[in-house]
Amino acid sequence: MSDIGGLDTVEETTEEKVVEMTEKKERKPFHYWTVNGRDYRLKLKASTINKLENKYRQNILNMLDDIPPLSVMLTIIQAAMEPWEHGLSYTKVQNLYDYWADEEGGNQTDLYSKIIIPTLAVSGFFTQEQADVLVEEMQNV
Repeated sequence: MSDIGGLDTVEETTEEKVVEMTEKKERKPFHYWTVNGRDYRLKLKASTINKLENKYRQNILNMLDDIPPLSVMLTIIQAAMEPWEHGLSYTKVQNLYDYWADEEGGNQTDLYSKIIIPTLAVSGFFTQEQADVLVEEMQNV
């Protein structure tokens, strides 16, 4: 009977591979959202990406063809803060947004271009250069 494989199957090889060392581009560890003088660390981890994809039943990038609804952006922010801000509720994120918009002049367009897109970039969805192009295209609209 043949082995049908599996995720735990590792084929042994005696062939040596030469890997060329190239300069590694460093990704920033977090994106920061500063509200009322406090920096909030934002970065999506695999577990929180999984929660978001299950909640919205689609890949996060599919939701970014246009500016997503505020509720979706705030949920992404909540997920990105979750590992670093214990017990952070959606209501707290809404309150942060309200303060940021009312007291610091923020708006939904800036939330998308200055918070969501850079957070996705540091989370490995695309490179910083791609994020810069997205933000520039959005500013030209």
